[in-house]
Amino acid sequence: MSRRDELKAQLLAKARQRPRQAPPGPAEPARAIGPSRVAERLTRFDAHPGFQQIAMMREGARRLGLTDPFFKVHEGIAGATSRIDGRECLNFASYNYLGLSGDPRVSQAACDAVARYGTSVSASRVVSGERPIHGELERAIAEAYAVEDAVAFVSGHATNVSTLGYLMGPKDLILHDEYIHNSSLVGAQLSGAKRIPFAHNDTDALDALLTRHRGQFERVLVVIEGLYSMDGDVPDLPRFIDIKRRHQAWLMVDEAHSFGVLGERGLGLREHFAVPPDDVDIWMGTLSKSLAGCGGYIAGSRELVETLRYLAPGFLYSVGLPAQVAAPSLAALALMQQEPERVQRLHAISRYFLEQARARGFDTGHSIGAAVVPVIVGSSPLAARLSHELFEQGINVQPILHPAVPEKSARLRFFLSCEHTREQIDRTLDALATAMATAIP
Repeated sequence: MSRRDELKAQLLAKARQRPRQAPPGPAEPARAIGPSRVAERLTRFDAHPGFQQIAMMREGARRLGLTDPFFKVHEGIAGATSRIDGRECLNFASYNYLGLSGDPRVSQAACDAVARYGTSVSASRVVSGERPIHGELERAIAEAYAVEDAVAFVSGHATNVSTLGYLMGPKDLILHDEYIHNSSLVGAQLSGAKRIPFAHNDTDALDALLTRHRGQFERVLVVIEGLYSMDGDVPDLPRFIDIKRRHQAWLMVDEAHSFGVLGERGLGLREHFAVPPDDVDIWMGTLSKSLAGCGGYIAGSRELVETLRYLAPGFLYSVGLPAQVAAPSLAALALMQQEPERVQRLHAISRYFLEQARARGFDTGHSIGAAVVPVIVGSSPLAARLSHELFEQGINVQPILHPAVPEKSARLRFFLSCEHTREQIDRTLDALATAMATAIP
């Protein structure tokens, strides 16, 4: 046997010693992995914490024999009086501070605008939704504030969300009053900026926070309101201006409730304190209260307004204000300036309400008596019962309950109109005093 045959025989022998392997067959199919199981409560809206809270409140009201105080249907114009459930009621639950919503001249402005421009501008203003009425309204707002420009948004809530959400970013800081409106909170969250609240109207607390944190951030914005809608009090604007200047921050004032209310002519917080308008960097307001429309606005420098007009998502990607919404606000603004007695009557009746409420021993908190006066009762069930009993007597006032406010601060919140009379105030406060005496042993 040759050497080659010998090697071949050895290799064959070794091969016979190895275990035989089956030839490769078709691949085994992958085992299907089904969706993981989740708790049923996470798939049902009736198990959502929000709905559960609503259900709990309704059950509590049912046990107390109370009706739901929310979503009352007003069957006509909501002014100092309103028609609800087929009967005329005194109304303290609407923002119609100057009585201009329902004024025939304001209503006619809406009719004329809808006849000319239709019911919708049918596009974002930046593309093809611009109408002459938009520019007229914005120029009028800018003139009222004595600033360079203004821009009107289709929603008041979206005005704050979009402005804060766009202007500020992750390297920035937003400091705000602890009682600031939800729209500013949502805007701050959207921006990604660091957000720190400070104690209500506490300028020393704000100063301390800025001293501690200003150097850690790029842009810093302080947000306050002109008139706080839960308490009816105002900030010390000159002090806030001084603080923001020293710390090189921006100051934004939300005038949703203060424009049309504060100041001799209703021009808001700046008139109330007689400060130059450009001492505040961003003026914000709504069209839905004193201006008898719907939407919001930002007023300030040309650069600020141009930035928002071209880039703020809530403006850029939203349809423009319908003409029949912009026109009434423009008319209301003109009437407010032509008829300053409306503001004067509002001031007088608001002060009268505050004085008479305090004379009867009611806790009105820190309200200055300008359109918004709370009566703090310290219990959500009590506030709901008082609201119910007053409504039974033809007086409509909303309860403010926990968690909207702390339980000890539960209250009835009265919105005043220049159309309210002293007789209506006396009747209301007398009825409240009787209801309180009955409800509290």
